[in-house]
Amino acid sequence: MIEVQRLTKQFKDTLAVDDLTFSVTPGLVTGFLGPNGAGKSTTMRVIVGLDRPTSGEALVDGKSYRTLDAPLRSVGAMLDAGQVHPRRTASAHLLSLAATIGAGQGRVREVLELVGLPDQARRRVGTFSLGMRQRLGIAAALLGDPSTIILDEPMNGLDPDGIIWVRSLLRHLAREGRTVLVSSHLMGEMAQTADHLIVVGRGRLVADVATHDLLQGPSSALRVRTPDPLRLTDAVTGAGGTTDAGDEGALLIHGLTAGDLARLALAHRIEIHELVEQDRSLEEAFLELTNHTTDFRAQTSPERTVLS
Repeated sequence: MIEVQRLTKQFKDTLAVDDLTFSVTPGLVTGFLGPNGAGKSTTMRVIVGLDRPTSGEALVDGKSYRTLDAPLRSVGAMLDAGQVHPRRTASAHLLSLAATIGAGQGRVREVLELVGLPDQARRRVGTFSLGMRQRLGIAAALLGDPSTIILDEPMNGLDPDGIIWVRSLLRHLAREGRTVLVSSHLMGEMAQTADHLIVVGRGRLVADVATHDLLQGPSSALRVRTPDPLRLTDAVTGAGGTTDAGDEGALLIHGLTAGDLARLALAHRIEIHELVEQDRSLEEAFLELTNHTTDFRAQTSPERTVLS
């Protein structure tokens, strides 16, 4: 597992990570979320030994990355898919990494097949699209068959088919009992992929929570269709709930469970055509959690989106 314990990282006048503590357990896909500048990439770099902590520590299976006997077989990481020599072929890049862990051409062929690049093995990486580089970076991370996988924005540049593939891959790796930590700004994908979420803002922990629990927040609602919305609104209000107008004539009801509403409609003999439990989106939950920790916020007024 990954254990980050009271981790602090200072770069001159910038406090990138501030007394951060969390753990990432095997068997789950753990999403690592936060606004730009929140300290996610710095934390990942400390975990894999690329930056030294100012204080605190980051451990993998109880050891710092620098003291692992076979780091690439213990931890597979992709922090920047662009950090590959552009004149190297995909195969040459992976073979150079494989040589450091005693793996051969067979393993290189396996990971190229796994990420969908077997026909691109002899192409120079400088000719790759962003999505192809992402696939190559994932191949490199999996080369040593590691028990811990750390991926920074693995879905950037991928087409829909590629995003679905990454989602399936991450879930498969977690089901095998591996520790999977993945950062992303694609909230919709994280909602579908991650079992657990670590949310940081300005270098500090904001939330450490199961994805399902986070989405079951105060913004959750029941989406209801009825031919008698006024009577239903009165009944809901009388039972202590509240209603809002939804799209396409539906009502959004807060403060009642689906069972409560079904019994209420039956008692008042109100016809219901649709009843759907509607969780808040991960985007909504994320914005609520990080509202006061976002350093970069653009002007969102539509009147100011065009300069004259």
